[in-house]
Amino acid sequence: MQKFEVSVETRFVASESDPAQHRYLFAYTITIANHGDEPAQLLNRYWLITNGDGKQQEVRGPGVVGNQPRIAPGEAFRYTSACPLDTEVGVMQGHYEFRADDGKRFDVSIQPFSLQTPNAVH
Repeated sequence: MQKFEVSVETRFVASESDPAQHRYLFAYTITIANHGDEPAQLLNRYWLITNGDGKQQEVRGPGVVGNQPRIAPGEAFRYTSACPLDTEVGVMQGHYEFRADDGKRFDVSIQPFSLQTPNAVH
């Protein structure tokens, strides 16, 4: 049975941001843990990114940060990436597409998480 858990940590990267130019960079670290009893390989990612004005952008692609990791039971894969926004706040959500060893494909949801500057009002 497939039981994957996705956890997220976010941070505002002030050194790579320029509020005067409406550029805000957020780093996020994702941990994908396999709590099931079967290994599976992460094939694709899908993100829906919504900025503070409600403008949405979709991102699709193979793997994550150049990897398509195979995650065995009891193991986890952790990576860090970044998302530029033109507002001080935003939300990301999506899913990963996996393939089990038997060839079956399934999605693992990534629940919405916020991106916000330290002083942003929400």
